Amino acid sequence: MIREILVVPHPVLRKKARPVEKITKKTRRILEDMAETMYASNGVGLAAPQIGISERLITVDTGDGLLFLINPELVTTAGQERDVEGCLSIPGQSGYVTRAARVVVEGLDPEGRRKKIEAEGLLSRALQHEIDHLDGILYTDHLQDGEEVK
Repeated sequence: MIREILVVPHPVLRKKARPVEKITKKTRRILEDMAETMYASNGVGLAAPQIGISERLITVDTGDGLLFLINPELVTTAGQERDVEGCLSIPGQSGYVTRAARVVVEGLDPEGRRKKIEAEGLLSRALQHEIDHLDGILYTDHLQDGEEVK
């Protein structure tokens, strides 16, 4: 089911999402809805708070297949890259953001199995962006002083 995407300044977007304690059918259904919503909106990632659910769930697809992560954690980062980012919760705008060039992220898949993802490029950026959402952080928070959102 395609869900409504919350836009700034909705307060849920600024809350720290709670960890998922138990993976249930409902959890998996939310993830499926998130993927459907993300694809319908031409996005490459979506975090549960963006659809009004304050839980630590993300979905990402940068062209190499759909990825679901429950309780994702950024384990290590390396290097830096600066590139343009946008956000489905901040429609029609974008800005240059500096992020780690490479990351290792760990979390659970929908079956509760531990996943470890080593990423660079767009996947690295998307994972960092979506994990930020789980902590109430938007890409605009990373803009340099005086830098405009376009």
